[in-house]
Amino acid sequence: MPTSTKDHPTACIALSDGSVFYGKGFGAVGETVAELVFNTAMTGYQEIMTDPSYAGQVVTFTFPHIGNTGVNLEDDETATPVAAGMVVKWDPTEPSNWRSTSDLQVWLASKGRIGVGGIDTRRLTRAIRQQGAPHVALAHDPDGKFDVGALVAKARAWAGLVGLDLAKDVSCTQSYRWDEQLWAWPEGYTKRQGDGLRVVAIDYGAKRNILRCLASAGCDVTVLPATATAEDVLALNPEGVFLSNGPGDPAATGAYAVPMIQGVLAKDLPVFGICLGHQMLALALGATTVKMNHGHHGANHPVKDLTTGKVEITSMNHGFTVDSQTLPKGVLETHVSLFDGSNCGIAVEGKPVFSVQYHPEASPGPQDSYYLFDRIATAMRAPRLKTPPDLKQRLTLRTQSDLTVRRQNVRYPAAPNPPFQRCWRIAAPRSRATARPARLCHLIDAQRSGRAASGLAGHCLAQNPAAADRNATCATSDQPAAAL
Repeated sequence: MPTSTKDHPTACIALSDGSVFYGKGFGAVGETVAELVFNTAMTGYQEIMTDPSYAGQVVTFTFPHIGNTGVNLEDDETATPVAAGMVVKWDPTEPSNWRSTSDLQVWLASKGRIGVGGIDTRRLTRAIRQQGAPHVALAHDPDGKFDVGALVAKARAWAGLVGLDLAKDVSCTQSYRWDEQLWAWPEGYTKRQGDGLRVVAIDYGAKRNILRCLASAGCDVTVLPATATAEDVLALNPEGVFLSNGPGDPAATGAYAVPMIQGVLAKDLPVFGICLGHQMLALALGATTVKMNHGHHGANHPVKDLTTGKVEITSMNHGFTVDSQTLPKGVLETHVSLFDGSNCGIAVEGKPVFSVQYHPEASPGPQDSYYLFDRIATAMRAPRLKTPPDLKQRLTLRTQSDLTVRRQNVRYPAAPNPPFQRCWRIAAPRSRATARPARLCHLIDAQRSGRAASGLAGHCLAQNPAAADRNATCATSDQPAAAL
């Protein structure tokens, strides 16, 4: 039996604010410096550790049973783990799952990734939520010898993710074809047969399951590196372009990605983006992105589709967000987070160009968001059928006159550092004048440095969190939409 961490800690977590956590190390031995985030998913730790979007980050898992299903050869989202390390509450146990081919500790050690167990992850998560995602130094030494001062100094000296382009580091270096489809019992992964819709996927850190979803939707996928130009893309005569997920600051990656995307948009090709690809599309259309306080990481995030009113349970992994207030005319906000009201989807009015912040391929719903892959396939198939795309079916977008967004700022009294509340009223079309408007609000910490929207400090949905009555509406009027 391993020695108890109370008697002999073998791992140390040093935060940039000077906080230190001790636990039991597993996996690789050594040190790493990264941004610390938390993930609320109950399953999928192997997919999380191999998700390229986690480059430059250490993941704290809020669910305690991490490692109990082991690892296998089929669930990697890329060839090797990309996350810098993992933090868990309980030490991983022996795996018990029919698909398991190895245990988590051995797998991490073979991949050069550090794990730390025996940590009060609830306390650590609270610190991340309250202070923002901190810089952290992670160390694993079987002898338990740590220079805490040096570790704290390394955490403080780390530059962070703002301004950091990581897409080049995790992208492929040369183009390749992809034909593997989604896993299904009992065959497992199968190959797509026959001619397909020609899709060029730009790899900013693409997950394999996204490519599988495209293949299963009937696409013949060619993957290009993140630095591909518009000429490189158009030379393949694509019927559509996909912009993948990825890590780092979207503004930094946009230095070379935005010109490519704008060149593709000029050719009126269908375009679909996910995660970083969503942010890249927004930047190419003229919007801006901001760093979030602690980001969204988990498989239980509710997102509302403003075009249908439906709510999807989604998987998310992002620390930057599109500032919806900077979206230009003709670009619609189609999805919003019901946790904090941040932007989760956009679309170009009247064109098959759209993107979402969340991961529709990750199956938390489990299939709430698969329609997005069918949507891009339908848009690409339309020219073959010699019929124009039906936006009601294929893009499910309302026009700007149908989707009216009114914003109102309301200040709260008697607060030492008063936040302000931004209320977005999604008004019903004029033809339904008696309909009551939906309300979506979120709090923004006005005291944070830089732009106010960079820190999403709280949220409310159809209620005012500062009011004595928790059921009070956050708007000042209950008038029907036509009267607003």
